[in-house]
Amino acid sequence: MRKSNTQPIKDILREYITALGHYRKLKEVNIISQWEKLMGKAIAKHTQSVFIRKKVLFVQLDSSIIRNELVMRRESIIRHLNEAAGEVIIEKVVLK
Repeated sequence: MRKSNTQPIKDILREYITALGHYRKLKEVNIISQWEKLMGKAIAKHTQSVFIRKKVLFVQLDSSIIRNELVMRRESIIRHLNEAAGEVIIEKVVLK
C-alpha cells in the first residue's frame, strides 16, 4: 500500500542539503567539475587551478594568450557558467 505523503528521494535530498546550507556549495563544485565541458578542451588544457570563493571564480592559467582571450570574454564566461548552474553562482572572474 502506498502512502499519500511519499516524495521522490531527489526532492528529499535537495531539501536536506538546502537545510544544511550546502546547496550553493554543490552548485560551485558542479561548475568546477564541468570546467572542461563548459569552457572547452583548449582552455582546460592550460588551466592549472579553478576555485570559487564568495561568488568570485579564480582561474590560474599557464598561458598568457589564453588569459588575455578570457579577460576579453569575462562577462560572457560569467553568464555562461551561471546559466549552466541555473542560478547566479559567480559574479566576478579573476584570472591569474
